[in-house]
Amino acid sequence: MDYIFIAELIICFFVSYLIGSISFGYIVGKESGVDIRDEGSGNTGTTNALRTLGVKAGLVTFAGDFFKALIPVFAIRYISGHVLSDTPDMTYFVTIAAGIGAVLGHNFPFWMGFKGGKGIAVTAGVTVAISFSHPVYWIVALLLFVAIVVITRYVSLGSLCVPAWAVPVYTLIFERNNEYFVFVLIISFLYTVLAFIKHASNIKRIISGTENKLFDKKIEKNKA
Repeated sequence: MDYIFIAELIICFFVSYLIGSISFGYIVGKESGVDIRDEGSGNTGTTNALRTLGVKAGLVTFAGDFFKALIPVFAIRYISGHVLSDTPDMTYFVTIAAGIGAVLGHNFPFWMGFKGGKGIAVTAGVTVAISFSHPVYWIVALLLFVAIVVITRYVSLGSLCVPAWAVPVYTLIFERNNEYFVFVLIISFLYTVLAFIKHASNIKRIISGTENKLFDKKIEKNKA
C-alpha cells in the first residue's frame, strides 16, 4: 500500500464518520420537542425512536440513518473505482473502511458526547452499498431479519443475527480472492464486534427474558 492509498483510506474514513455522526433520531425528537436521549432506552436509533416517538418518527429515523451510510459509502465506492481508478480490491478496502467510519460516527458522535445509537440501520446501509451488484444477498438478509423479528418480536435479536454479520459474511463469500483479504476481513468483523458491544445490555435481557418486545408499551430505561 502506498502513501496515497493510505491517505485515501483516512480521508474517506473521517468524511464518513462526520456524515455518520448526524443523528436523525435526535433531530426527529427535537422536532417533536423531545430529547430522545432522555426517553426510553436513551439511544438515538430507530428502535427507541419507534417506541418513544411513534411509527412515523421511527421510519424517518431509520431512513435517515440508512441513507447517511448508503449514499456516502456508495459514492466513495464509485469515486474509488472510477475517478481514482483504484483496483477492485483497493476499492472494496476503501469502501468498507468508509462504512466503519459511518457506523462509528453514528454510535459515537463527537458532538453528542460520543453517545449515539447502536449502528444497525447504518450497517444495513453499508451492506446494501457494498452488495449493490448482488441484490439477492441483501434481499435474503432483509427477509431473514424480518422473519426473526416477526417470530420473536425482538428487534435486538434480529439485529444481532443478521445485520451484525452481513458485512463479514459478504466478505467471506465474495471477497475471498481480494489482495487485501486479511485486512478487509478484520475490518468486516469490526461491524460485528461493534454491534455486539452496543447490544451488550440487550443480550443480558434476552438471556434473562426481560428484553422489551416490539410494540410493547413498557420500556426499560437503559442507557448502557
